[in-house]
Amino acid sequence: MAGRFSYRRIYEDDASSQQGKRVLVDRLWPRGMSKERAHLDEWLKGVAPSTALRQWYHHDTERFDEFRDRYVAELEDAEHRPAVEHLRDLAARDKVTLLTATKDVDHSEASVLAEWLDSSPGAESR
Repeated sequence: MAGRFSYRRIYEDDASSQQGKRVLVDRLWPRGMSKERAHLDEWLKGVAPSTALRQWYHHDTERFDEFRDRYVAELEDAEHRPAVEHLRDLAARDKVTLLTATKDVDHSEASVLAEWLDSSPGAESR
C-alpha cells in the first residue's frame, strides 16, 4: 500500500479530487481558514501529537528527529489506536491526504504520520 498517504499544507492546497480523502491532522483549527475553504472530509484530532509533545517541539527543526521518535511512540499507544485504524480504513478505500497548517510541512506531524502509515507493519495488507 506504499504511497496511499500524502501530506500537504492546508493553506497552499487546491482541494483537487486527485487527493482522495482530505483529513486535517492538527489538534488546533488552522488560523484564518474557514470550514468551506478547507474542503475537509474529516478533522481527526485524535491522531495529532499530544499537546505536551507539540509544545516541546515548537517546530524547532533541530528537534525533528526526536519529535519523530516521540510521535511514533504516541501513535503506537492505545489512545491513538482508534484514529490510526480509522486512517488505515480510509486508505483501504481511497488515497488519503493529511493536511496541516504547519509552515514547514516536511518537518510536521503530517509528514511523520504519512511516512509511518505507509511503512508500518500491516500497511500492505489493507
